[in-house]
Amino acid sequence: MEDLPIIDPHHHLWDLDLNCYPWLSDGVQPVAFGNYAPLQRNYLIADYRSDARGQNVVKSLHLDVGYDPIEPVGEARWLQAVADEHGFPHGIVGYADLAAPDVGDLLDAHLEHENFRGIRQSMNWHADLAKTYTDRPEISRSAEWQRGFAMLAPRSLSFKLQIYYSQVEEFLDLARAFPDTRIILNHAGMQMDGPEHFSGWRQGMSLLATAPNIACKISGLGMGKHDWTASDIRPYVEHFIEPFGIERCMFASNFPVDRLFSSFGAIFDAFREITANYTQSERRALFHDNAARFYRL
Repeated sequence: MEDLPIIDPHHHLWDLDLNCYPWLSDGVQPVAFGNYAPLQRNYLIADYRSDARGQNVVKSLHLDVGYDPIEPVGEARWLQAVADEHGFPHGIVGYADLAAPDVGDLLDAHLEHENFRGIRQSMNWHADLAKTYTDRPEISRSAEWQRGFAMLAPRSLSFKLQIYYSQVEEFLDLARAFPDTRIILNHAGMQMDGPEHFSGWRQGMSLLATAPNIACKISGLGMGKHDWTASDIRPYVEHFIEPFGIERCMFASNFPVDRLFSSFGAIFDAFREITANYTQSERRALFHDNAARFYRL
């Protein structure tokens, strides 16, 4: 396991000197994962590679990180320049408002960058305003939004699904309506409401797994329990892999957000411990091969 190559399919970078990230520049706001003041400094590729040192990370995928929504393609442009110079990240997932009338033009502009692979538009809706990422529920059911979503598959773009378990039925309907679009669930369904919600979360994730075009990144578990241990997250990992299967799951760091709660090595050491009895091919799929396949890395 020590030599097992890792593809990290969920991390972030930002340069506050060059780019605009309102959530990082405009003061700390209430968010689902707590006080993020330590993140209000540059986090560049050298910082990421330093955090990941010794983990045999051979490739990575960058997820949109709240870049200026007025010009989201600017993030892809900057990241492609970083990749061209440093070799990381190997894939880029950017932002688009899929309900926008000109979203097709934006998708094409993103695709001018060689490493571009998909779109994330966070769809989390929650009664707690600190946990809500959208201004209203069930946006995905609108004709305007689905028009934009339908433009992803013809462009070989996947959709990064970020929701809570209470939204499962809405997005199961979406996955079934667009079976040719690859949907990848972020952060294992973002179970942020405490252990008393574990049963509801588990049932929701099992329901999502019935759609064969949905896969999952197991990551961000520290956002729900900041002082986690491998024993704490084991039930979430195991009960995710059970319905989705090895072939539709992958491990990711969510750095530097999860740096608030643990080290890079602690996260992947926990994943190694939890999968200690898995076969070598199963481990390789979870740590490397599935991410390479899903994101064409």
